[in-house]
Amino acid sequence: MEEYSRLLNEQVFAINTVWVALCAALIFFMEAGFALLEAGFVRTKNTMSIIAKVFIDITFGGIAFFVIGFGVAYGASNGWFAFDLGISDDDLGLGLTVSNKLFWFIQLGFAVAAISIVSGAVAERMKLWAYAFFVFIFCAIMYPMVANWVWNPNGWLALRGFNDFAGSAAVHAMGGFSALAAALVLGPRIAKYNEDGSSNTIPGHNLPLAAVGAFILWFGWFGFNPGSSLGAVGNWELIGDVVVNTFLASAAGGIATMLYTYFSYGKIDITMVINGILAGLVSITAGCNVVSPIAALIIGFIAGIVVDLAVLFFDRLKVDDPVGAIAVHGINGLFGTVAVGFFALDGGLFYGGGSALLVTQIIGVVSIAIFSFCLTYLIMRILKMTIGIRVSIHEEKVGIDAISFGIKSYTSNE
Repeated sequence: MEEYSRLLNEQVFAINTVWVALCAALIFFMEAGFALLEAGFVRTKNTMSIIAKVFIDITFGGIAFFVIGFGVAYGASNGWFAFDLGISDDDLGLGLTVSNKLFWFIQLGFAVAAISIVSGAVAERMKLWAYAFFVFIFCAIMYPMVANWVWNPNGWLALRGFNDFAGSAAVHAMGGFSALAAALVLGPRIAKYNEDGSSNTIPGHNLPLAAVGAFILWFGWFGFNPGSSLGAVGNWELIGDVVVNTFLASAAGGIATMLYTYFSYGKIDITMVINGILAGLVSITAGCNVVSPIAALIIGFIAGIVVDLAVLFFDRLKVDDPVGAIAVHGINGLFGTVAVGFFALDGGLFYGGGSALLVTQIIGVVSIAIFSFCLTYLIMRILKMTIGIRVSIHEEKVGIDAISFGIKSYTSNE
């Protein structure tokens, strides 16, 4: 009997290891999606610079999360943070049936996804080395502290019953409100806004490239959300629910944006449809484990409208966000987290659960948004007063690619 139990446990660990490793690889591949999406939404002269920022997210962010960040997030928590370094071999209290090292790798994907949200909002005007410094701080301290609150078993939000299954708050709202602060300190691109307050459209150079990036992100999301089960054995119903809800919300978000742009402008804005699909994905990420498919459709559809309104809102405030990261991730991360309090089958307000879960969801996501915004704003101001954060006017006009890299993204054979 003892031998049978040992073999059974080994099979469970083996199956779950394959599942988590596959999902982690999908999440890591999402960085290709961020790179292509953001590259397509910027001008030709800055294409390589935005791709370089995504490489910085992975390299600087990955090392920071290995040396410091993982221990801050999943070490012995006082409710707010931990002091451990590296990847501990100790039991993390999460009931894992995979190794701590594999768990680190899937969590690395979440960390670099959060900082990659910021890279799009600061596109075409931020110094690379200043950005690299911020990436290190973000992945070493900022994101891990929020992950500690939400997913460490002793985190203060985890203990309150906060539900953020795969990171609408901890990843997307975190990254989105950090992006808002960074964009405010940086200021808009040259010629984006006129003296009378009107804005000028600065179109991306390659929308098919952006669309391919969106498809890669969409594909990777089916590792991002289902992979948060952290195991396949015994979770087949949960994984099925998460997959269906993730797809339905994303599709509804795309449809909503098609309808909104068509009836508002007389034509479908495909760039906003891309963001509508992503907004649906962001909004369902918190509650994909606890809502019904019908609720997922409703949440995604609302998100597809919210992202359109949010883009217009921030543009009126002269917040220059070339890829719409703040609207997609920040606002819809907030919306999706709060939506759990209404639509959760167990504890949701619309299902007779009262207001307790809703209040917890609001407290959690607002706390994360304020923390992310304020700390990013402070760090960016310090960097601005010391090493500087913005490229020179000459570099911005000529293009970061030519000045910083000495190359062009596209060359002629003639």
